[in-house]
Amino acid sequence: MSLDLTLRLIEAVNATPAGSTTLVDVDGPADVAIANRWTAATGNSLLVVHPHAVEIMRGRMVDPIGALPENRRPGYRLWVYTNFHCNLACDYCCVSSSPRAARRVISVEETAALVRDAADTGVRELYITGGEPFMLLDLDERLHAATSALPTTVLTNGMLWQGERLRRLDALPRDRLTLQVSLDSATPELHDRHRGAGSFDRALAGVRLALDLGFRVRVAATLGHDAGNSESELGSLFDGLGLDDDQRVVRRVARQGEANAGLTVTRASLVPEVCVTADGVWWHPVAATDPSMMVADAWSPLDAAVEAIRDEYRRHRLRSDILASTFPCA
Repeated sequence: MSLDLTLRLIEAVNATPAGSTTLVDVDGPADVAIANRWTAATGNSLLVVHPHAVEIMRGRMVDPIGALPENRRPGYRLWVYTNFHCNLACDYCCVSSSPRAARRVISVEETAALVRDAADTGVRELYITGGEPFMLLDLDERLHAATSALPTTVLTNGMLWQGERLRRLDALPRDRLTLQVSLDSATPELHDRHRGAGSFDRALAGVRLALDLGFRVRVAATLGHDAGNSESELGSLFDGLGLDDDQRVVRRVARQGEANAGLTVTRASLVPEVCVTADGVWWHPVAATDPSMMVADAWSPLDAAVEAIRDEYRRHRLRSDILASTFPCA
């Protein structure tokens, strides 16, 4: 059987152009092991194990994940939607958060377990988002669990830090926590157009409060088609707040959730950012309610979901590279 499989591997790969792929029938794990050893010994690449076949590329493939900067590799950071309800109803929210949205909360206990699993999986950073995470009065308990294991950034509109929430915020650690506040323009008109009247002044006050409390703060702007000169004007505002380059985030609207315009995103077009919600694991946080972006309906075991995302990303990149080599334009 092994000789027959080896001959079929040689015949199939020799008939395949360099850089292209072929399928070879296999019968069980022993055949897969033979194919794996043969490709390794002959300078070819076993890409995917299908139920009854292996997919092989003629030639050695450069690992597309290894080619990415370390902090862009799937699994370097984990995004966690603690909840989906929000005090605002922004008209381009990628996950349709609002005061009326279903809460879909990840509990304190679940967060602690997820953080432990993430650290064991090799995650290096946590990003906590929503919804508005600070809608959860006990968010601080989740953040204590998160920062005890990994550097953590929490995304917020910065508007709820009063009373008991302010007291709990002030008790959080400063050394492993970053507060990322949304601010879409340097003046109220554009920001309030999309996020609601008065939201600009409250968000800017939140940024200043967080800075006064000694937190590391990032400010993130989401720019739509009507942004105009907002990006350059934002630069002046960021300068006035004393923000360094790595404390500034400018991104475009994705056509997801409430947004009826913006960048169209797919699994094949996005470098994945592993994302967990109460409903499961998703390809990217910008599409954490899009059924086509769901990876698994449960996050545990997290390492299996991360590996599945990496394998799929490799396949997308390989197909793209093969297509580019097949249809050169010059």
